[in-house]
Amino acid sequence: QSTTRLYWIADKIVEMTIEMYREPRKMVEDISALGLRHVGYSIPTEFFAPFVSGAVEVVRAMTTDETAEDAFRWSLTLISKVLVRTILEGSTIVMKAINTNQEKALVKAISVSPRGKRSMELLNITV
Repeated sequence: QSTTRLYWIADKIVEMTIEMYREPRKMVEDISALGLRHVGYSIPTEFFAPFVSGAVEVVRAMTTDETAEDAFRWSLTLISKVLVRTILEGSTIVMKAINTNQEKALVKAISVSPRGKRSMELLNITV
């Protein structure tokens, strides 16, 4: 990825950690939506913990205020846990088939459902 994209991601992380304190309910909805997009990106959930650790290390190097560091760590860990939960729960066979962008994979994934419930299975995304 480009450096510009990485800077944008870093800015969003800081913004999200602050917003988690200001508007927690809205942030959980936004983070859940982001998690479903990550299902589409096929991001392994094992990458989240090291990413959080790295981000906390960067903040630790930038400040001597332990309270600010702890607040950042807590907020980013919470965001990470919501993302991981959303990715794990949102990784249904239908979502995985949709991400392949192949009609045959989607038909195969939905064929395990009873005929009368297939359309509802396609629309059912719970997080």
